[in-house]
Amino acid sequence: MLLNLERFYQACNPSTPLMMENAVDSLYYIDFASVRGGRIIEALLRTITRISPHTPTCQLFTGHLGCGKSTELLRLKAELEAQKFHVIYFESTRVLEMADIDVTDILLAIAGQVSESLETMKISLKPGYFSKLFDEIVDFLQTPIDLGVEAELSVGIAKITARTKESPQLRRRLRDYLEPRTENILLSINQELLEPATTVLKTKGKKGLVVIVDNLDRVSFRPIPSGRSLPEYLFIERGEQLRKLNCHIVYTIPLSLTFSNDSAQLQHRLGGGVAPKVLPMIPVLLRTGEVYTEGLELMRQMVLARAFPDILPGDRLNLIQELFDHQHTLDRLCLVSGGHVRDLLGLLFDCLREQDPPFNRECLELVIQRQRDFRANAIDPHEWELIFQVMREQRVRGDIEYHTLLRSLFVFEYRDQQGAWFGINPVLAETPKFKSWLKETQQ
Repeated sequence: MLLNLERFYQACNPSTPLMMENAVDSLYYIDFASVRGGRIIEALLRTITRISPHTPTCQLFTGHLGCGKSTELLRLKAELEAQKFHVIYFESTRVLEMADIDVTDILLAIAGQVSESLETMKISLKPGYFSKLFDEIVDFLQTPIDLGVEAELSVGIAKITARTKESPQLRRRLRDYLEPRTENILLSINQELLEPATTVLKTKGKKGLVVIVDNLDRVSFRPIPSGRSLPEYLFIERGEQLRKLNCHIVYTIPLSLTFSNDSAQLQHRLGGGVAPKVLPMIPVLLRTGEVYTEGLELMRQMVLARAFPDILPGDRLNLIQELFDHQHTLDRLCLVSGGHVRDLLGLLFDCLREQDPPFNRECLELVIQRQRDFRANAIDPHEWELIFQVMREQRVRGDIEYHTLLRSLFVFEYRDQQGAWFGINPVLAETPKFKSWLKETQQ
């Protein structure tokens, strides 16, 4: 048997993106650009490397949760590094509180990550403004934070962030203190950190500095006192400040903002006139409902590559029965995922927890049924009506309530030559509620 079961299990972990600089992970990677409606990462890459290598750019990237954004951004990082750019990629969820976040939090997180990355290269920059600011913060908060006399910028930011993360009250006080100083913080980050860093990096053979801020699309979608949602406040109202950083920057933003009535403001304030790049699902069906052969073939390859990374794509097809009792079982898995990468891996992961390969149809159907019931339990009658509306029109309106459909993965977005279209998550199409609605509409 060619299958290494433990390696296959690790490769199917739905919570782990592919690290493209890792030789094994790069073998798992399947390029879906031909069916996703455009070479999205290539466009982000080209903007930085070809069109504007010497002038800072701010680009926006979005898509459904779990559709493969992190893997694509890590591919962008690897491609940029191959072209001699110094790239700092970080998951904002690791350093920020996504339910309670402000612009100063994002700016400080970026400054901290840049400083930490430079320190690993023995590049030490000590912005004078921040040394003074840290002292003022400690005095203002009246709480013991041992920053040390010669603390690096990254250490100072990390200690303050860690201290305030424990206490929402402390975090609010710090924010109230920093908010009127946002422009000065921006000025210091640019003049005392990013600009000198870029200069030093160029003496070391680098072409520039790129910061990729992943997972900002997970900012809590909650109303704030002004009546707007937190994402609208951060990325639209304060977007001009977030784009002022003097380096190349890529932000992930919530997909729902592209359906907001203020999407044009988003495009101009944070995007600088350029609309966000959207990573859609991998289509396994056409908008007419027929199977999309090319999309299905690539999804098959994704599953087989996780099991047999060392085998050539053409030869993997001969190994389907090492994994499944029949190709129909593999196709059923690919189709019911709707082209959602994390859902497909989750179903596969669940099959592995049930039995060793080859998986039989009964095992897969059990796993699908569990996923169906788990997702359907969350849907209330009003949301079902919204789903039916999407199915009738194959589009999502800009209303705030449609945010739930996208965020909860009740509906998926696809792209074809006619543009964007939307369909129900195929797992939910298996529910009695949906089948009953479908029957009524076809009478």
